[in-house]
Amino acid sequence: QVQLVESGGGLVQAGGSLRLSCVASGNIFVVNTMGWYRQAPGKQRELVATISRFSKKNYTESVKGRFTISRDNGKNAIYLQLTKLKPDDTAAYYCNAAILTEHPFRNLDIWGQGTLVTVSS
Repeated sequence: QVQLVESGGGLVQAGGSLRLSCVASGNIFVVNTMGWYRQAPGKQRELVATISRFSKKNYTESVKGRFTISRDNGKNAIYLQLTKLKPDDTAAYYCNAAILTEHPFRNLDIWGQGTLVTVSS
């Protein structure tokens, strides 16, 4: 069994900062690409940023220069530093990971439970 646990959401004023964390645990052989997605009320879930196992990063245009994704392979963790937050960034943020389990070897696409970020104007 594999799970992702996110933390770090909260309420912040516009222009403020937050740091989200996501840790994978369980029957893990390799954690491949991990990423953050978000879903605002009444909207579809959208990509925020992804990071490969070798730290190649990809950001959606609206967060470039404001958000930074990073990872710690030793901890099976990723982080998202959110700065210069805007009310439009208000959403539930979800962690996603492509994981190869062992015994048996299986490729899984795993989602966390989400953490809420609320940015007040």
